[in-house]
Amino acid sequence: MERVCFLARVRPDRLDEYRQRHQNVWPQMRAALAQAGWVNYTLFLTEDGLLVGYLETENYQAARYAMAKTAVNERWQAEMSEFFVADGPPDESFRRIAEVFHLD
Repeated sequence: MERVCFLARVRPDRLDEYRQRHQNVWPQMRAALAQAGWVNYTLFLTEDGLLVGYLETENYQAARYAMAKTAVNERWQAEMSEFFVADGPPDESFRRIAEVFHLD
């Protein structure tokens, strides 16, 4: 299982709305993530907008590709892009962090 951690930056003036949107992630989006192999997917958000994401998957590149092919992901990324400091779809601007230690 591949463990993946990534960083992104949410606009400080949109933090509350970003949190609210993630209280009600569309059922189709949840299903697409599960079908694409995103397991234990978790997002953490600091008060200054630093977003830390974590997931487990058999193959991260394959899981990203599977999501990129879905219409629901295209709609979700279009809606969520306004929340991020980076330009373009958020899932294409995530900065992956190298794993240096893991304790089972």
